[in-house]
Amino acid sequence: MNLEIHFDRMEEAVSVMREVAAWGRSKGYRVWPEEWLTPEELITGDAGPENFCIGAVDGETACAFILQWKDLEYWPNAPEYEAAYLHKICVRRSFAGLGMTKAIADAVKEECRRRGIRYIRLDTALDEKKVRKIYLDAGFKIVDIIDYSNGRSMALYEMETYLGSSD
Repeated sequence: MNLEIHFDRMEEAVSVMREVAAWGRSKGYRVWPEEWLTPEELITGDAGPENFCIGAVDGETACAFILQWKDLEYWPNAPEYEAAYLHKICVRRSFAGLGMTKAIADAVKEECRRRGIRYIRLDTALDEKKVRKIYLDAGFKIVDIIDYSNGRSMALYEMETYLGSSD
């Protein structure tokens, strides 16, 4: 599947995130609350409007995510531009089950190679078994686990871009 990434699409990306999260809540999944999915909440020192992306397949918006070049919250010691950090990956229902997470990873991998970036990283709650399987199946590996005093844990995932090779 050929996924084309479009940067600086904040309004459309947030709309897809809200659509996918609403579907998840309707199915009883633990997803982001509606009030977290606003530009005011999502724009940070690490992610500005230009980092909000949509992925298109044959001109149709298939997914949305935030692609940033530093992540001080979960990777505070990593130099900027060492990795691409994916956040809020959302796949529209009409593209579910088609390997979209792998397509996103492949498209981001190409973007990273163009920019000379070695890794793609992301994070999610460790107890999110379905999401963990999706990320592992897409080629990510768990490289660290952060345990919090409230009993929750975050899994940190990483994938090499194989800079300089044709993978």
